[in-house]
Amino acid sequence: MAKKQKSNNNTIAQNKKARHNYTLSDKFEAGMSLQGWEIKSIRSGKVNISDCYVHIKDGEAYLLGAEIMPLNAASSHVVCDPNRDRKLLLNRRELEQVTAYVERDGYSLIATAMYWKACWVKLEFFIGKGKKDHDKRSDIKDREWAVDKGRLMKNKNLER
Repeated sequence: MAKKQKSNNNTIAQNKKARHNYTLSDKFEAGMSLQGWEIKSIRSGKVNISDCYVHIKDGEAYLLGAEIMPLNAASSHVVCDPNRDRKLLLNRRELEQVTAYVERDGYSLIATAMYWKACWVKLEFFIGKGKKDHDKRSDIKDREWAVDKGRLMKNKNLER
């Protein structure tokens, strides 16, 4: 009798364009302050974080631009705003570190993934700087060279 395997993938949504458009350095993880209808929508996978970022306002971090679409069966007495600002839960040391990067050095805070950690929804975001077009071209060239190098090494090993 075969056992049913549990899915080990806890990822809810990803921002795949972030690594292409930004040079990412330090990684942070934050909890999110969500409403009940948002959790239900997240469980059904109605989340888009492709154009969202983290903003520091009044000493607190907020997620802007994330879209969580309400379910059709959502309660009628709750006003569902899919694009509302969501407060991120960071400890004081992390918040001061992030604020210093943003205010002093001009970095951006880019959300890259939303995932489940136990029963909590977590947001992964990085400190990053925007890439110029020539930076993107050099990254593409380096990636293609790595593929070609792998092919060359594979062919050399086969000739022996």
